[in-house]
Amino acid sequence: MTGNTALADILDRGAAATEAEQLLAALADHGVFVPVQANGSVMFLRNEDGSPALPGYVSEACRVEKLPQAFGAVHCDALRLMDIAQQTGVGVLALFSTANWARVPMPLLYRTMRERGQQAGGQQLRLTWSTHPVAVALRDALARRIREFPPVRTVWVSQARRMDTGFEHLMLHVAVDEPLPSASAHRLMETLLGGEVVLGDGSPQVAMLPLNTTEHAATIAELERMGLDTVRSDPATGRVEVVSREYDAPDAN
Repeated sequence: MTGNTALADILDRGAAATEAEQLLAALADHGVFVPVQANGSVMFLRNEDGSPALPGYVSEACRVEKLPQAFGAVHCDALRLMDIAQQTGVGVLALFSTANWARVPMPLLYRTMRERGQQAGGQQLRLTWSTHPVAVALRDALARRIREFPPVRTVWVSQARRMDTGFEHLMLHVAVDEPLPSASAHRLMETLLGGEVVLGDGSPQVAMLPLNTTEHAATIAELERMGLDTVRSDPATGRVEVVSREYDAPDAN
């Protein structure tokens, strides 16, 4: 990819504040280039208060101009940006074009991806049951660890396919009884990918979208009808329920 021209146009015109939804859409659709050091680790910038910001450039050429001290840059889509944020705790994106820049709080990107995930039954994102070993490992790990996160009520594991691009990845929709963005859902994701489930070079990407049990009741009802692998937790009783088509398969013997 040569560059995110849609994002560059918004930033160059200084329209990040007035065209915030278009900026987020351009970021979600086309990603940015994130600078890395020689060892492959991500480079961070510092906000005025000293907190870290994850820099993203509209092209590699822009990165070379703005941050020549970086070893290089890696193109990151929205899922990869969220993964970096979940692993590092960084809360702000700093987006750069040649002429301008803008600061974008990570919760806005989470919201954009969550809203796209809510269209699971529509044209943008198609969810299906997955028998991929990573999907099964996620389901089993959820059954072991979900009780450690009381606000988490239900998690659905699926294969997600973007209908516009054909891009596929694994998706966890997480229903929580707490305001979004959900700290519990993100801690759960960190726990799963921090040792419970090992992702190799050939493993699919894994994304997570938190849903509030009240605000997104309609989306949750839709997910319940899809026949996805489902893990439910009842904090009142301590019971964990796992629902999967795998358990409905007839015995081969």
